[in-house]
Amino acid sequence: MVRNEVDLPSGRVSYLSWSPGRPRGTVVLLHGGGVDNAELSWGGIGPELAAAGYRVICPDHPGYGHSPLPRSPVTQELLVGYVGEFVDAVVDGPYAIGGLSLGGGMTIGHVLDRPDRVTGAILLGSYGLMPRLYDGPLAALRQAVMWAVVRTGALGALFRWAARSRAAMDRGIATIVRNPASRTPELVAAVHAAAAAPGALVAFEQWQRDQVRWNRQRTDYTDRLRTFSRPALVVHGGRDTSVPVARARAAARLIPDARLEVVDGAGHWVQRDAPRVVLDAMTDFLDRVCAAG
Repeated sequence: MVRNEVDLPSGRVSYLSWSPGRPRGTVVLLHGGGVDNAELSWGGIGPELAAAGYRVICPDHPGYGHSPLPRSPVTQELLVGYVGEFVDAVVDGPYAIGGLSLGGGMTIGHVLDRPDRVTGAILLGSYGLMPRLYDGPLAALRQAVMWAVVRTGALGALFRWAARSRAAMDRGIATIVRNPASRTPELVAAVHAAAAAPGALVAFEQWQRDQVRWNRQRTDYTDRLRTFSRPALVVHGGRDTSVPVARARAAARLIPDARLEVVDGAGHWVQRDAPRVVLDAMTDFLDRVCAAG
């Protein structure tokens, strides 16, 4: 694993990379929001994909991990734009791209805007597939309540409190990583350390203020998925409570060339919950799209 930095128009970005001797292709992987960074999401998968012959590049998004906050507030548009800047600066030739949750939404936005060098996309528990944060009969009410909590700053204060509470953090980890065996002491310690870092949640709070409106989410890519012009692998935990699996199924039906992999029993952090299942699905997909590219 190698860590490097690159200066982009949006700011300085730190990134990890794993490189085999003779790469069969390149894959860029984007981590999620909240308490996350490149190493947390991809530190287990990255070396395995490199062993399978792929150059793996994983940035810390602006304001996350080792990357400082950008000069402008973090919005969905800024994040999608930064992905384009990053691949232009770091990646030569064609590449596959994938992301978890927030990173999945960034992947969708990037492919819709700039598909030219992309060979395929991997969406894990992806953001951007729902009009609101919740489904069900009380979805509109819950959205309005969340908007008020975000706008008043109460949600940010709650997140900061939870980040200082070991018990609260452990409950949160158990919600997104359902398999107790996957919640290793090393992973739990790394999550606690990331949550305790100064300014750890500022970028995520800025993004929430951009995205959470009183009646809907600002970004919902559903109506544009029929124009998604690259092959896609949609990976989703069967017990994901952040993005219902029904939304992943619907997205896979809309994308013209999509394969759906539902990981039974897994939560939202699906590649940490069931790494071998996800790794096998990703490797099979990359073998196909990189050979075609």
